[in-house]
Amino acid sequence: MTATHVDPDTVARLVGDAVTAPSMHNAQPWKFVFRTGSGTLALFGDPDRAMTRTDPNHRALHLGCAAALFNLRVSAAWSGLPLRVHLLPDDREPWLLATATIDETADGEYQVASLHDAVRRRHTSRYPFSDEPVPTALLDGLGAAARLEGCRLTVPDTWHTDTVLGLVRDAEHREETDPQVRAETAAWAFHEEDATGTRRDGIPAAAFGPQSSRGPAPVRDFGRARPVPDRGWAVFEKRPQLALLSTSGDTRADWLRAGQALERVLLQATADGLATSMTSQPLEWPELRWTVRDPVAAMGQVQMVLRLGYGPAGPATPRRPLTEVLEIRQ
Repeated sequence: MTATHVDPDTVARLVGDAVTAPSMHNAQPWKFVFRTGSGTLALFGDPDRAMTRTDPNHRALHLGCAAALFNLRVSAAWSGLPLRVHLLPDDREPWLLATATIDETADGEYQVASLHDAVRRRHTSRYPFSDEPVPTALLDGLGAAARLEGCRLTVPDTWHTDTVLGLVRDAEHREETDPQVRAETAAWAFHEEDATGTRRDGIPAAAFGPQSSRGPAPVRDFGRARPVPDRGWAVFEKRPQLALLSTSGDTRADWLRAGQALERVLLQATADGLATSMTSQPLEWPELRWTVRDPVAAMGQVQMVLRLGYGPAGPATPRRPLTEVLEIRQ
């Protein structure tokens, strides 16, 4: 292995792209450490930013960190820097999720460089989408993107979509009756005026989207935790276009592969002109998660439910400054 010297400014630019990734409640549960001597960039999970009630085994935390890792791969490819990535490189450090080294002997991933323009345009949209169907060709392309990361993207048929939407409603009811879940969600949702312009994580009210005027919305309603006066109402699509991202196993390595696949799919969808959101509520309850899967699918561990369509891209959510998420050591 031949590591290539990379200056801290280049590392800061790569990490700046990486941290635009989505994470549960926009908690941004990652920390990057760049070691100048070896030229290695280490990705750590931050347990202080975990959801102790709805993500007790840190599955969603791994997904978010892995999504940031994929953005890092895209940024490096766009910069012409071949990257060698190792997942879970040291069993003695459980929060060390991956290492990435700029290595001239590594195979370049230049095919993902084309996704770079979508990295900072991708936002979660909690707004209604139109009823215009997503073309089969685009859905096939998103499925191919997931397969390139060792995962599967399944488009459920009508009965399965209805089942998943029913599970979303079931999960919402469970949230309403669980004070710990309500408190956890409220802690990550805020009104901009309450944050005095200093909060750089969580979901601001501007990103809540409107309330649904016709039945439950196919997105998490953060306004239940933080009511907003005069928030507005809207009609969401009658039958949202869902897609299920799945893996064959359910280990930490599977979660890290799924997080990278998730971001690859989201970036490809953004590049294709689609708006996206994620619906993870039924996956946060073990007794519901197993029923989300397609019973005839080979990859039965659903890691995320995606919503795809045509509509507003959604506003950007805040990001923590690099001084909080990137440490440079000798």
